[in-house]
Amino acid sequence: MTKHIPLIFAIAFLISCVPARKYEEVESKQKKCYEDLIEVKDLATTLETENTELKSGFDQMKDQVGRLKADTTLLGKALRIKEKQYDKIDDLNQRIQDQLESLQRGSALENQRLISDLEKTRLELQRKEDELRLLEMELNQKKIDLDRLSADLIEREKRVKELEEMIASKDAMVKALKDKVANALLGFKDKGLTVEQKNGKVYISMEAKLLFPSASTQVNSEGKKALIELAKILEEQKELEVLVEGHTDTDKMNSGSHPKDNWELSVLRATSVVKIMLNNSAIDPVTITAAGRSEFLPIDINDKSKNRRIEVILIPKLDELFEIISK
Repeated sequence: MTKHIPLIFAIAFLISCVPARKYEEVESKQKKCYEDLIEVKDLATTLETENTELKSGFDQMKDQVGRLKADTTLLGKALRIKEKQYDKIDDLNQRIQDQLESLQRGSALENQRLISDLEKTRLELQRKEDELRLLEMELNQKKIDLDRLSADLIEREKRVKELEEMIASKDAMVKALKDKVANALLGFKDKGLTVEQKNGKVYISMEAKLLFPSASTQVNSEGKKALIELAKILEEQKELEVLVEGHTDTDKMNSGSHPKDNWELSVLRATSVVKIMLNNSAIDPVTITAAGRSEFLPIDINDKSKNRRIEVILIPKLDELFEIISK
């Protein structure tokens, strides 16, 4: 039986490579096999002892063969018992050998399966770690983008607030200017002069009959008074652009001298108004513009007299607003 002990140690070594849970199962099997082996070993020892005794008895029998020839039946029976015992030992040894070989094969296959599963788990874990790393990078980038957007939003809100405050200030200024102009020119209200505020501008509309004789570009005395009053107000306003537009009706002109047509008439009338305003105030000429619209911007298709007019448009300078917007 001692020849099987190295095999047992080899099995124990193989089992040590198995992971804990499998190892416990294999160790349990090994323990059982070991206990069986101890039992068989004890039995083998007993049998060997018996065998020794039998051999001793056999030698004695040989010495006494002459005397025991008559008792051949007893000798044959003892021999058969011995053979049966040897057969039992051989069968038991074969069973143990088969069990050990089966255990070795099972352990190898189980180890291979466990190694394969472990490798799959490692690869899956690596994939998960890679995905997690990418996700962390994306989250960090999103956080950076969010911080930048938040900063941009705060800056834009600040700019919007500045714009709103500035627009409100401009609107208040325009309204105050409109009220001031309207009050100053109140005496001309029933003579074809209107003042209104729209689109952030002040529109002062003066019908042609207040300013000019028919087809003339020379401002009459009544119109000159209104323009001088207006110019005195505007010279105090440093944040304004002044646009003077001349408008005519659709009646065609047939003159051999200037103005030859409605375009010239509208431009020349606007120019006459600008000259009177500049000559009677401290308005900066850079801030005032004369323009002609001819007949192409009527305000009343049923009343030509209202279309013949001069419009003085007061436009707040929006440089600061544009500077904020451009940022």
